[in-house]
Amino acid sequence: MNDYLENMFNLKNKTVIITGAAGQLGGAYVRAFLQAGARVAAFDIDFDKPNANLDDIDEKYLLLIESDITKKESLEEGLACVISHFGNPSVLIANAALDTPPDASGAGTGPLETYPEELFDTTMEVNVKGTFLTCQVIGGHMASHAGGSIILVSSIYGILSPDQRIYEYKSPPFYKPVSYAVSKSAVYNLTRYLATYWANKNVRVNTVTLGGVYNNQDPEFLRNYAQKVPLGRMARHNEYNGAMLFLASDASSYMTGSNMVIDGGFSCW
Repeated sequence: MNDYLENMFNLKNKTVIITGAAGQLGGAYVRAFLQAGARVAAFDIDFDKPNANLDDIDEKYLLLIESDITKKESLEEGLACVISHFGNPSVLIANAALDTPPDASGAGTGPLETYPEELFDTTMEVNVKGTFLTCQVIGGHMASHAGGSIILVSSIYGILSPDQRIYEYKSPPFYKPVSYAVSKSAVYNLTRYLATYWANKNVRVNTVTLGGVYNNQDPEFLRNYAQKVPLGRMARHNEYNGAMLFLASDASSYMTGSNMVIDGGFSCW
């Protein structure tokens, strides 16, 4: 790689904060940025989740921080810890969110007419308020120092209504919750707000809108989902790493307020 390309994508020694780092995708982002030479602060409320595979990383540039993104003081404490270990962050990936997968059960998987108000509130508190507080605390610090790149994570169900026909095979019936779609739609306008608000502070803010990720789902769900995707499958857990590395690096230096849709073509049909 020549010097120009190497400098364009260079992330060595940059401090990156990733929320929701103990999840399937969060863990993939952590590994990708470590491999790129960055110092990574992994934020999560629970590192004992089934998808949390970070304990096996023998890496002096990885910092695990238990943090609740719905509590401003928790984020402030986490940020202080990052600064004391690695210095000021220059990249934030706001990845933490609540979702309801097709194998879930209970009142939160029923029809709109009976969807519990408290579950709507909980989803909005994490996915919208939590993302806002993350940006307020960490993004605000970046804006008052050297700037950087903020990447918010949305979903195809933030730009499209969930196709409930995908789940019709389920018994009892499963409905993709309205709260998830509403919360993920809010993320993109938060992106545009912050992109304009912090543009003169050398802070870029972009959204990555993701399609579904394979995670040993029910075979019938996989067939139904794949029929709606031109590429004919769900994403692999590491297929979004490239977008994150691009948006974090100087390769995307003229990109802010944008929504990068990566969904295998799902939104084309």
